[in-house]
Amino acid sequence: MRKIPYKKISLLAGAMAFIWFAAPIYQFLAYEGKVPMLFPADIAAPDTYPQTTAFLVHPQSTAALTLLAQHRAKIHAPAISAAVAVDGKILWAGAIGWENIEQQIPASERTQFRIGSTSKAVTATLLAKFVQEGKIDLDKPLSKYMSDLPNSQWKSITPRQLASHSSGLPDYLDNYGDVWGMYYLFKLNKRYTSVRESLEVFDDTSLLFTPGSQFHYASFNTVLQSVVLESVAGEPFLNAMHNNIFKPLGMNATSAEYELSGPNSSATFYWNKDGKHSAFRVWQNVDLSHRLAGGGFISTPSDMVTLGSAWLNDDFIAPQTRALFWRPQKLTDGSTNPQKYALGWRWAEYDDGKGIISNANHGGVSRGSQSWLMVIPERKMAVAVMINANVEEFWDFGQVSMPLARLFF
Repeated sequence: MRKIPYKKISLLAGAMAFIWFAAPIYQFLAYEGKVPMLFPADIAAPDTYPQTTAFLVHPQSTAALTLLAQHRAKIHAPAISAAVAVDGKILWAGAIGWENIEQQIPASERTQFRIGSTSKAVTATLLAKFVQEGKIDLDKPLSKYMSDLPNSQWKSITPRQLASHSSGLPDYLDNYGDVWGMYYLFKLNKRYTSVRESLEVFDDTSLLFTPGSQFHYASFNTVLQSVVLESVAGEPFLNAMHNNIFKPLGMNATSAEYELSGPNSSATFYWNKDGKHSAFRVWQNVDLSHRLAGGGFISTPSDMVTLGSAWLNDDFIAPQTRALFWRPQKLTDGSTNPQKYALGWRWAEYDDGKGIISNANHGGVSRGSQSWLMVIPERKMAVAVMINANVEEFWDFGQVSMPLARLFF
């Protein structure tokens, strides 16, 4: 009787298990440009890039399209889309390039993009509504709103500390205490339809510091915040966003990426080594539902300027609430945090060489996509820009918002 080679079988099984475990990590590192991609499929850069807008009659429309076309070429993105609103009304929206290169589908103002961390400003809008309605006290511990927190260290954290990134929660890459959670962040293929369930990604990790004592930007803050919002709302977080924010404002193109369908169309997301690779590669399929509130929404520039305009509407966000949420937050030692981060927003004063532009803003970087939303109170203006690729330095992409805004001053 032939002897069964148990040792060889066990070695083969071990090798296969290692490949199964390591493959997502390798793939993640490949898209980060750390290791070569396996069997890449290049798509040649198109010879032409179409221009689309429904606002051709606006006297600045041609100038806006020309500005976007030049910027798209400079950063080597398949498409760039933008919108400008003043006094609560969209004055202009347009796009340059391709929603899908292979299918020759031009980008338009209806094309949806992953908005990355601009999602934090979206989520902060629901938090602001609940604060001004007296449903949430920013300085009460989370234990007041949730009795079943999965990590006992979270009980003393406050909503203010979550919204200002001073809670002590880790970020994706320092989530060492939760091995399987860290692994899910590499795989990016697990669907979470419940924000409470998505806490499993980081609920075993210890806090990095005493809440309130330091600043550490981390999307997990907004993820945990969404669970608090869900508890207060008495309905799933995504439903609460639709019922309190998206539907009242008519933001029909904003939601979780897995949820949207219908007349709006999502961009195809591309990799081109942060603009350094001449061709494009379609980004691998990913599921960002684990970070929905902090980096998982999909939207359009038009919807984002609608949201930004709502923050300037006293009937929607009261002046005192707006001032509170756009004020850079202080740490327990009395110092302002190093990024001048407010509550779900950043406050900045940019000098573009033509004067100071004071604004509330939030940028976002996602897989094959980037987003920028800027609200300029002095001008009652909101500007949003999006692309379906990535650049190495974020402001190389976002800086186009300044001359675009000035076209409509």
